[in-house]
Amino acid sequence: MFNNSINNQADRRLNFLLLIVASATGLLLAIIILFLLNESWPFFANRWRDGTWLQLFYGQSWYPLESQFGMAPMILSSLAVTVGAVVLALPLGLGSAIYLQFYASPRWAQSFRLLLNVLAGIPSVVFGLWGLTRLVPLITSWQPPGASLLAAILVLTLMILPTIALTSASALASVPRELLAGSMALGLRRNSQILHIFLPAARSGISSGVLLATARALGETLAVLMVAGNVVQNPSGLFEPVRVLTANIALEMAYAMGDHRASLFASGLLLTMLVWLLSWFAHRVVRAHKQALQYG
Repeated sequence: MFNNSINNQADRRLNFLLLIVASATGLLLAIIILFLLNESWPFFANRWRDGTWLQLFYGQSWYPLESQFGMAPMILSSLAVTVGAVVLALPLGLGSAIYLQFYASPRWAQSFRLLLNVLAGIPSVVFGLWGLTRLVPLITSWQPPGASLLAAILVLTLMILPTIALTSASALASVPRELLAGSMALGLRRNSQILHIFLPAARSGISSGVLLATARALGETLAVLMVAGNVVQNPSGLFEPVRVLTANIALEMAYAMGDHRASLFASGLLLTMLVWLLSWFAHRVVRAHKQALQYG
Protein backbone atom coordinates (compact mmCIF):
# COMPACT_ATOMS: atom_id res chain seq x y z
CA MET A 1 0.00 0.00 0.00
CA PHE A 2 2.82 2.38 0.91
CA ASN A 3 4.60 1.71 -2.41
CA ASN A 4 1.37 2.23 -4.34
CA SER A 5 0.84 5.57 -2.60
CA ILE A 6 4.36 6.70 -3.53
CA ASN A 7 3.84 5.59 -7.15
CA ASN A 8 0.52 7.45 -7.34
CA GLN A 9 2.12 10.62 -6.03
CA ALA A 10 4.94 10.30 -8.57
CA ASP A 11 2.41 9.78 -11.37
CA ARG A 12 0.43 12.85 -10.31
CA ARG A 13 3.57 14.98 -10.23
CA LEU A 14 4.63 13.72 -13.64
CA ASN A 15 1.16 14.40 -15.05
CA PHE A 16 1.20 17.89 -13.57
CA LEU A 17 4.65 18.57 -15.04
CA LEU A 18 3.58 17.34 -18.48
CA LEU A 19 0.44 19.49 -18.26
CA ILE A 20 2.60 22.54 -17.56
CA VAL A 21 4.85 21.76 -20.53
CA ALA A 22 1.87 21.22 -22.86
CA SER A 23 0.20 24.40 -21.63
CA ALA A 24 3.41 26.37 -22.14
CA THR A 25 3.63 25.08 -25.71
CA GLY A 26 0.04 26.10 -26.43
CA LEU A 27 0.62 29.48 -24.80
CA LEU A 28 3.72 30.07 -26.91
CA LEU A 29 1.76 29.32 -30.09
CA ALA A 30 -1.01 31.69 -29.01
CA ILE A 31 1.55 34.43 -28.28
CA ILE A 32 3.08 34.04 -31.75
CA ILE A 33 -0.32 34.25 -33.47
CA LEU A 34 -1.36 37.27 -31.38
CA PHE A 35 1.94 38.95 -32.21
CA LEU A 36 1.37 38.40 -35.94
CA LEU A 37 -2.20 39.68 -35.66
CA ASN A 38 -1.11 42.77 -33.74
CA GLU A 39 1.68 43.62 -36.20
CA SER A 40 -0.43 43.03 -39.31
CA TRP A 41 -3.61 44.70 -38.03
CA PRO A 42 -2.65 48.26 -39.13
CA PHE A 43 -2.58 47.06 -42.73
CA PHE A 44 -6.04 45.48 -42.50
CA ALA A 45 -7.51 48.34 -40.44
CA ASN A 46 -6.48 50.99 -42.98
CA ARG A 47 -8.12 49.07 -45.82
CA TRP A 48 -11.03 47.33 -44.16
CA ARG A 49 -13.85 49.72 -45.07
CA ASP A 50 -13.18 49.93 -48.79
CA GLY A 51 -12.24 46.25 -49.08
CA THR A 52 -8.83 46.90 -50.61
CA TRP A 53 -7.22 44.58 -48.03
CA LEU A 54 -8.36 41.68 -50.19
CA GLN A 55 -5.88 42.81 -52.84
CA LEU A 56 -3.22 41.34 -50.59
CA PHE A 57 -4.44 37.90 -51.70
CA TYR A 58 -5.47 38.44 -55.32
CA GLY A 59 -3.55 41.55 -56.42
CA GLN A 60 -0.89 41.05 -59.09
CA SER A 61 1.34 44.06 -58.38
CA TRP A 62 3.86 44.25 -55.54
CA TYR A 63 5.11 47.84 -55.34
CA PRO A 64 5.12 48.80 -51.65
CA LEU A 65 6.41 52.35 -52.31
CA GLU A 66 3.29 52.91 -54.46
CA SER A 67 0.98 51.22 -51.91
CA GLN A 68 0.41 48.22 -54.14
CA PHE A 69 0.56 45.05 -52.06
CA GLY A 70 -0.57 42.26 -54.34
CA MET A 71 0.81 38.94 -53.11
CA ALA A 72 -0.96 36.62 -55.55
CA PRO A 73 2.20 35.88 -57.61
CA MET A 74 4.16 35.01 -54.47
CA ILE A 75 1.32 32.90 -53.07
CA LEU A 76 1.09 30.97 -56.34
CA SER A 77 4.88 30.60 -56.45
CA SER A 78 4.96 29.26 -52.88
CA LEU A 79 2.28 26.71 -53.74
CA ALA A 80 3.99 25.75 -57.02
CA VAL A 81 7.36 25.19 -55.34
CA THR A 82 5.80 23.20 -52.51
CA VAL A 83 3.57 21.02 -54.68
CA GLY A 84 6.39 20.36 -57.15
CA ALA A 85 8.79 19.30 -54.40
CA VAL A 86 6.22 17.01 -52.78
CA VAL A 87 5.31 15.41 -56.13
CA LEU A 88 8.97 14.56 -56.74
CA ALA A 89 9.89 13.63 -53.16
CA LEU A 90 6.89 11.39 -52.43
CA PRO A 91 7.70 8.48 -54.79
CA LEU A 92 11.42 8.76 -54.01
CA GLY A 93 10.82 8.84 -50.26
CA LEU A 94 8.25 6.07 -50.32
CA GLY A 95 10.52 3.92 -52.47
CA SER A 96 13.39 4.54 -50.06
CA ALA A 97 11.19 3.53 -47.13
CA ILE A 98 10.10 0.32 -48.85
CA TYR A 99 13.69 -0.57 -49.68
CA LEU A 100 14.80 0.23 -46.13
CA GLN A 101 12.08 -1.86 -44.55
CA PHE A 102 11.74 -4.86 -46.87
CA TYR A 103 14.68 -5.29 -49.21
CA ALA A 104 17.85 -3.92 -47.62
CA SER A 105 20.09 -6.20 -45.58
CA PRO A 106 20.50 -5.22 -41.90
CA ARG A 107 23.91 -3.63 -42.59
CA TRP A 108 22.68 -1.71 -45.65
CA ALA A 109 19.51 -0.68 -43.81
CA GLN A 110 21.55 0.74 -40.95
CA SER A 111 23.88 2.62 -43.31
CA PHE A 112 21.00 3.91 -45.44
CA ARG A 113 19.06 5.10 -42.38
CA LEU A 114 22.18 6.91 -41.15
CA LEU A 115 22.52 8.55 -44.56
CA LEU A 116 18.92 9.75 -44.43
CA ASN A 117 19.40 11.11 -40.91
CA VAL A 118 22.50 13.03 -42.01
CA LEU A 119 20.64 14.39 -45.05
CA ALA A 120 17.76 15.50 -42.83
CA GLY A 121 20.17 17.34 -40.53
CA ILE A 122 22.04 19.32 -43.19
CA PRO A 123 21.37 23.07 -42.74
CA SER A 124 19.24 24.67 -45.42
CA VAL A 125 21.99 27.16 -46.27
CA VAL A 126 24.18 24.22 -47.37
CA PHE A 127 21.47 23.04 -49.75
CA GLY A 128 21.19 26.61 -50.97
CA LEU A 129 24.94 26.87 -51.59
CA TRP A 130 24.95 23.59 -53.49
CA GLY A 131 21.99 24.68 -55.56
CA LEU A 132 23.49 28.10 -56.27
CA THR A 133 26.93 26.84 -57.29
CA ARG A 134 26.08 23.53 -58.98
CA LEU A 135 22.41 23.21 -59.84
CA VAL A 136 21.75 26.75 -61.08
CA PRO A 137 24.73 26.75 -63.52
CA LEU A 138 23.62 23.34 -64.81
CA ILE A 139 20.11 24.65 -65.49
CA THR A 140 21.58 27.81 -67.02
CA SER A 141 23.49 25.73 -69.57
CA TRP A 142 20.20 24.14 -70.52
CA GLN A 143 17.81 27.09 -70.25
CA PRO A 144 18.82 30.52 -68.83
CA PRO A 145 18.58 32.19 -66.39
CA GLY A 146 19.04 29.10 -64.17
CA ALA A 147 17.73 30.56 -60.92
CA SER A 148 14.17 29.47 -61.36
CA LEU A 149 11.12 27.58 -60.15
CA LEU A 150 12.76 24.31 -61.24
CA ALA A 151 15.89 24.97 -59.17
CA ALA A 152 13.77 25.72 -56.10
CA ILE A 153 11.71 22.56 -56.60
CA LEU A 154 14.79 20.34 -56.94
CA VAL A 155 16.51 21.80 -53.87
CA LEU A 156 13.35 21.46 -51.79
CA THR A 157 12.91 17.90 -53.02
CA LEU A 158 16.28 16.96 -51.53
CA MET A 159 15.41 18.74 -48.29
CA ILE A 160 12.08 17.01 -47.65
CA LEU A 161 13.03 13.60 -49.09
CA PRO A 162 14.52 12.24 -45.81
CA THR A 163 11.47 13.40 -43.84
CA ILE A 164 9.12 11.43 -46.08
CA ALA A 165 11.45 8.41 -46.21
CA LEU A 166 12.03 8.15 -42.45
CA THR A 167 8.42 8.75 -41.41
CA SER A 168 7.17 6.30 -44.03
CA ALA A 169 9.70 3.68 -42.88
CA SER A 170 8.54 4.13 -39.28
CA ALA A 171 4.92 3.80 -40.38
CA LEU A 172 5.68 0.59 -42.27
CA ALA A 173 7.63 -0.79 -39.31
CA SER A 174 4.66 -0.18 -36.99
CA VAL A 175 2.30 -2.37 -39.04
CA PRO A 176 1.26 -5.36 -36.87
CA ARG A 177 3.27 -8.48 -37.57
CA GLU A 178 0.04 -10.47 -37.62
CA LEU A 179 -0.72 -8.95 -41.00
CA LEU A 180 2.60 -10.19 -42.32
CA ALA A 181 1.98 -13.66 -40.96
CA GLY A 182 -1.51 -13.72 -42.48
CA SER A 183 -0.27 -12.56 -45.89
CA MET A 184 2.46 -15.20 -45.87
CA ALA A 185 -0.08 -17.85 -44.95
CA LEU A 186 -2.14 -16.81 -47.97
CA GLY A 187 0.91 -17.27 -50.17
CA LEU A 188 1.15 -13.62 -51.25
CA ARG A 189 4.38 -12.52 -52.86
CA ARG A 190 6.47 -9.73 -51.37
CA ASN A 191 5.22 -7.19 -53.92
CA SER A 192 1.61 -8.04 -53.19
CA GLN A 193 2.22 -7.87 -49.45
CA ILE A 194 3.66 -4.38 -49.77
CA LEU A 195 1.03 -3.03 -52.16
CA HIS A 196 -2.09 -4.60 -50.66
CA ILE A 197 -1.23 -5.10 -46.98
CA PHE A 198 1.53 -2.85 -45.67
CA LEU A 199 0.94 0.38 -47.59
CA PRO A 200 -2.80 0.55 -46.82
CA ALA A 201 -2.16 -0.29 -43.16
CA ALA A 202 0.53 2.41 -42.89
CA ARG A 203 -1.45 5.00 -44.83
CA SER A 204 -2.09 7.35 -41.91
CA GLY A 205 1.56 7.45 -40.85
CA ILE A 206 2.72 7.99 -44.42
CA SER A 207 0.15 10.76 -44.91
CA SER A 208 1.28 12.47 -41.71
CA GLY A 209 4.89 12.37 -42.88
CA VAL A 210 3.97 13.82 -46.26
CA LEU A 211 2.01 16.65 -44.65
CA LEU A 212 4.89 17.34 -42.28
CA ALA A 213 7.26 17.55 -45.25
CA THR A 214 4.78 19.81 -47.05
CA ALA A 215 4.74 22.18 -44.09
CA ARG A 216 8.54 22.28 -44.08
CA ALA A 217 8.66 22.99 -47.81
CA LEU A 218 6.06 25.74 -47.46
CA GLY A 219 8.04 27.44 -44.69
CA GLU A 220 11.54 27.08 -46.16
CA THR A 221 13.25 30.42 -46.74
CA LEU A 222 16.99 30.58 -47.24
CA ALA A 223 17.58 27.76 -49.71
CA VAL A 224 14.68 28.87 -51.92
CA LEU A 225 15.78 32.49 -51.71
CA MET A 226 19.24 31.52 -53.01
CA VAL A 227 18.10 29.58 -56.08
CA ALA A 228 14.63 30.82 -57.12
CA GLY A 229 15.63 34.12 -58.75
CA ASN A 230 13.34 36.29 -56.56
CA VAL A 231 11.32 37.97 -59.31
CA VAL A 232 7.73 38.80 -58.36
CA GLN A 233 5.75 37.19 -61.16
CA ASN A 234 3.29 34.36 -61.66
CA PRO A 235 4.97 30.95 -62.08
CA SER A 236 4.41 30.60 -65.82
CA GLY A 237 7.12 28.00 -66.45
CA LEU A 238 9.66 25.80 -64.75
CA PHE A 239 12.58 27.90 -66.00
CA GLU A 240 11.14 31.25 -64.91
CA PRO A 241 12.46 33.01 -61.78
CA VAL A 242 9.94 33.36 -58.96
CA ARG A 243 9.71 34.75 -55.44
CA VAL A 244 7.99 32.90 -52.59
CA LEU A 245 6.36 34.48 -49.54
CA THR A 246 9.07 33.46 -47.09
CA ALA A 247 11.83 34.89 -49.29
CA ASN A 248 9.87 38.12 -49.69
CA ILE A 249 9.72 38.55 -45.91
CA ALA A 250 13.44 37.86 -45.52
CA LEU A 251 14.40 40.26 -48.32
CA GLU A 252 12.25 43.24 -47.35
CA MET A 253 11.70 43.16 -43.60
CA ALA A 254 15.01 44.93 -42.84
CA TYR A 255 13.88 48.20 -44.44
CA ALA A 256 10.08 47.91 -44.45
CA MET A 257 8.04 50.57 -42.65
CA GLY A 258 4.38 51.39 -42.11
CA ASP A 259 1.92 49.46 -44.26
CA HIS A 260 4.78 47.74 -46.03
CA ARG A 261 5.99 46.25 -42.75
CA ALA A 262 2.45 45.33 -41.69
CA SER A 263 1.81 43.58 -45.02
CA LEU A 264 4.88 41.40 -44.47
CA PHE A 265 3.53 40.36 -41.09
CA ALA A 266 0.21 39.64 -42.80
CA SER A 267 1.99 37.27 -45.18
CA GLY A 268 3.63 35.60 -42.16
CA LEU A 269 0.19 35.18 -40.62
CA LEU A 270 -1.03 33.63 -43.86
CA LEU A 271 1.84 31.12 -43.86
CA THR A 272 1.12 30.25 -40.21
CA MET A 273 -2.52 29.60 -41.01
CA LEU A 274 -1.57 27.38 -43.95
CA VAL A 275 0.74 25.31 -41.75
CA TRP A 276 -1.99 25.08 -39.11
CA LEU A 277 -4.44 23.82 -41.74
CA LEU A 278 -1.94 21.17 -42.83
CA SER A 279 -1.48 20.04 -39.23
CA TRP A 280 -5.23 19.92 -38.70
CA PHE A 281 -5.67 17.89 -41.88
CA ALA A 282 -2.94 15.46 -40.79
CA HIS A 283 -4.71 15.02 -37.45
CA ARG A 284 -8.01 14.31 -39.22
CA VAL A 285 -6.36 11.76 -41.51
CA VAL A 286 -4.81 9.88 -38.57
CA ARG A 287 -8.05 9.94 -36.58
CA ALA A 288 -10.14 8.78 -39.53
CA HIS A 289 -7.73 5.91 -40.15
CA LYS A 290 -7.83 4.84 -36.50
CA GLN A 291 -11.63 4.91 -36.54
CA ALA A 292 -11.68 2.85 -39.74
CA LEU A 293 -9.43 0.24 -38.12
CA GLN A 294 -11.54 0.24 -34.96
CA TYR A 295 -14.92 -0.14 -36.61
CA GLY A 296 -13.87 -1.82 -39.83
